[in-house]
Amino acid sequence: MILLATLATFLILLILSLPIVFCLGAAGVVGLAASGLPLQQLSSTIVSASQSWVLLAIPSFIFAGSLMERAGMSTALVELARALVGWLRGGLGMSVIVVSYFFSDICGSKMAEVSALGSALMPSLKKAGYRPEDGASLIAAGTAMGMLVPPAIFMIVISSVTNQSAVALFLAGFIPAAVIGACLCVLVLIQAHFLKWPKDTRTSFNRILTALKNAAVPLVIPVVILGGFYMGAFTATEAGAIVALYSLLAAKFYYKSVTWTEVLYLAYDAGVLTGVVVFLLAVATIFQYLLGLSGAPAFLAWLLAPLEGHPWLFLTGVAMLTLVFGMVLEGLPAAVVLIPVVFPIALKIGIHPVHFDIVQTAAVGIGLFTPPLGVGLLMALRFADVSVWQHAKTYWPYLLALLVGLMLIICIPELSLFLPRSAGLIK
Repeated sequence: MILLATLATFLILLILSLPIVFCLGAAGVVGLAASGLPLQQLSSTIVSASQSWVLLAIPSFIFAGSLMERAGMSTALVELARALVGWLRGGLGMSVIVVSYFFSDICGSKMAEVSALGSALMPSLKKAGYRPEDGASLIAAGTAMGMLVPPAIFMIVISSVTNQSAVALFLAGFIPAAVIGACLCVLVLIQAHFLKWPKDTRTSFNRILTALKNAAVPLVIPVVILGGFYMGAFTATEAGAIVALYSLLAAKFYYKSVTWTEVLYLAYDAGVLTGVVVFLLAVATIFQYLLGLSGAPAFLAWLLAPLEGHPWLFLTGVAMLTLVFGMVLEGLPAAVVLIPVVFPIALKIGIHPVHFDIVQTAAVGIGLFTPPLGVGLLMALRFADVSVWQHAKTYWPYLLALLVGLMLIICIPELSLFLPRSAGLIK
């Protein structure tokens, strides 16, 4: 009865297009009333769930990402990527994947990344002879891969939900992202051969050096993040503060392209978005409590029991569920609703928690760019000015490459565990 009332309320409000956070909150109130529990539990749970030190990293990374996008740092990264791989057939397409890896490490927000890459690369792709749907596919697939490159906000949230080190997750994401990126680059090489994509430009040692020099300012950030985390120099929250300060100094005194008024607006927007994320996480906690009270975890454990003897099958099944959540409900609801229910089962069958979190992060990233409802994909299509169904015929090879990369991450846990283990963050 509790589960039926809670889920019915959630689904009805979701169909009525109410924001997810209010759907969860209203469902929580109905569930508490149906179970005879005091409504005061809602307020106390919201307060306790929002008091997590690692969540303080969210506004810093959001602010830094927005500031870097506004300052135009993506332009230097695009030129560096073109200098590195532009000499290959389909090199411009491959540079989209490369710059997605670089920019994800800086931006932290998938929507900001799609916006920056779409505006910076789509005109060049069209001019070089790439069809609009091909350009949208490259940007969507590259950004989906970038979900694994820190400082993704989803990683901070999932670390809080599963009680894991955010620093360990940040380090764990670098290699899996590179693996998926390699799968996409192989696909681009194949596509370039069959579709006769042109070579972008000639390169030279001097051009690479010049591009590196121009991109030095934004490239400092991934070096600082990777090196600092690996050596244990700072926490995720401290890294957020460092990146925010660095991006502010770079935008104001190096690029000189952002006014103080714009800085204040960006800080305000970062605060609002942080409030949305933290409130969602807090409200979802009571929703998770009611699911546990109704026996949903036990039912899901029974449903997934046939897969427990094969951890890779279990991870694949949960990843597909997470992918659907990421497509339909966006990324964060998948973290705060589904993952807490299946996480204890994963621990019970011996799956490493960091490996589990990385797989789910990759699945959410793919889900955000899966047709027909992925919100990230819809934004990429807006820049390309093509319809979902027109694009789907072109996008399926990219989706397949993303799924191949996901399966490699699932089947080879050491891809996720090598860096945090060598840094002494996990056993």
